Amino acid sequence: MTKQDVLRKIAEVGLVPVVRAQSADEAMKVVDAIREGGVPVLEITMTVPGALGVMEQVARRFGSDVVLGAGTVLDAETARACILAGARFVVSPALNLATIEMCRRYSVAVIPGALTPTEVVAAWSAGADVVKIFPCGAVGGASYIKSLKAPLPQVEMIPTGGVSVKTAADFIRAGSMALGVGADLVDIAAIRDGHGKLVTDKAREYVRLVQEARAPA
Repeated sequence: MTKQDVLRKIAEVGLVPVVRAQSADEAMKVVDAIREGGVPVLEITMTVPGALGVMEQVARRFGSDVVLGAGTVLDAETARACILAGARFVVSPALNLATIEMCRRYSVAVIPGALTPTEVVAAWSAGADVVKIFPCGAVGGASYIKSLKAPLPQVEMIPTGGVSVKTAADFIRAGSMALGVGADLVDIAAIRDGHGKLVTDKAREYVRLVQEARAPA
């Protein structure tokens, strides 16, 4: 799967579920529940215990059926380890130029985090494929994306923070390429209690909301 294929798939699905969990086993259950819901894209964060092992397991089990990303990647060394573990895209909460350089060397999609217009342009100029707007909910949510997209229509953006079933459609209509969805979709308590179906149903709902928001009026 080439970098362009990865970016195309993320844009097509319109969702990047952010998997945070307390154990590798829990993370795998989340992965299964999200896939059941029709979302073949997911981001395993480096805050998951044994995150690299989880990535290797996901890559081995699902191959190109899942577009696997690494999240909360703060430096180039971690980015390289994630890429070698099977990550096809790398996400960071902040802008680290060495990380962008490393991902470009391996032809892997890189999505650094930025918030202000200056940071967004700096990330894009440094070679970001997409810019993660984080924490988006704290600065106005969808209306903030709309404000950024007005002068920067060429910059692909994925808002993270503040994305929920209630706000998803607004974020898409504001011009987001895809949505970074965390706790609102990845309900760890439900997974722990054996109610993975709740996560699966929520994933389906997100897919529907994205498609409806993109449909011509």
